[in-house]
Amino acid sequence: MFFTILGAGYLVYLGLYTILLCVSDCDVQLFFLEKLGKSPRRLKGQVVFITGASSGIGEFTAYALAKCGVKLVLTARRPYELERVKNKCIELSKGSLQHNDVLIIPMDVTDFASHRRHFQHAVNHFGRVDILLNNAGRSQRAAWESIELDVDRQMFDLNVFGVINLTRVALEHFEKVGKGHVAVVSSLAGVFGAPYSGTYTATKHAIHGYYNSLRNEKMGKNLHVTLLCPGPTFTNFLQECFTDKNGQNLNSSVQPTDRRMTAERCGYLNAVALVNKTRESWMAIFPVTLFTYCAVYCPMLFYWGVKIIGPDIIFKMREGRKEPYTVWIRKWYRRQLRLVYYYFKYTVSQKPVKQLVKTQSSIRQQESNYKSLITSWYDFGGIVPQILPIF
Repeated sequence: MFFTILGAGYLVYLGLYTILLCVSDCDVQLFFLEKLGKSPRRLKGQVVFITGASSGIGEFTAYALAKCGVKLVLTARRPYELERVKNKCIELSKGSLQHNDVLIIPMDVTDFASHRRHFQHAVNHFGRVDILLNNAGRSQRAAWESIELDVDRQMFDLNVFGVINLTRVALEHFEKVGKGHVAVVSSLAGVFGAPYSGTYTATKHAIHGYYNSLRNEKMGKNLHVTLLCPGPTFTNFLQECFTDKNGQNLNSSVQPTDRRMTAERCGYLNAVALVNKTRESWMAIFPVTLFTYCAVYCPMLFYWGVKIIGPDIIFKMREGRKEPYTVWIRKWYRRQLRLVYYYFKYTVSQKPVKQLVKTQSSIRQQESNYKSLITSWYDFGGIVPQILPIF
């Protein structure tokens, strides 16, 4: 009886968890922290150092923090864009921030030798830095086997080594003052292997390895480490996106019809994660977050799913393209309902399995991998041993 109640409770827990993932645009922990946790306004007066603040997620995270009266250090390669973001931050603060409360520093993250000088400039200006938010980076769209090695090197310099070097500079300051918080905008591509972004995915997995190691090493020393993992977001990242060729940009753009989270919403969720000092936070609209949970907590189910739907559908989902994968899901579910219908129809009527096979011949022609599909979804009632030999 005890185990029955325990099992039923676990099923209810899984059901509620799945429902929350379907209706929210972030992981379950962040969902509750947004509703019941600390407000970003509790960061008022703190100093946050942001790289890649001239556009995209970095820009809108700066806006979310400025609304809460957070003092900002904005860094990027384009000083004119930084000036624009600074003016917008002061405007959004509604008097909480003055001109000297937002410092802009033109900075190239791949110029490792300049990191210490720029960070010390921020410390000298404000007297301290409380949070380092590494956001600078670029994405990629390319077939794995065609990526040039120079592209790999450039992406690791920008997405990994620049982040790690600046973090080590910040750690020296945090250890002197006895506290600190380092965060990095990673990606859901750092949680599972995203197709057609081999180098980008590798850089994000590397960041997770570095930061998880740092967190465990500094446990109990008043140093907090946060990994921020957004999914598809409405930003201009595709314009500067790496491809497989050295010196070549994708020069593409997101479409208004894409299923993506807004950069404003992503920036606000970043602020929620920072004030609550989460270890790792995921941000994406349905079904990307649910898909990621499946990849982490149900790896075999994830493997079967990828094998069935193929990498192209996953790529479309990641790109926020609505039509291809939603149409496929509807068709897939209709096929599952037909299979269940035929199973009960022919098992209840006790008709030979050959009639079932004949009836479903057209379905089998459409799906070359139905063997794994039947095995994974309909391994009950003794029907699998009867059907598998015919494939």
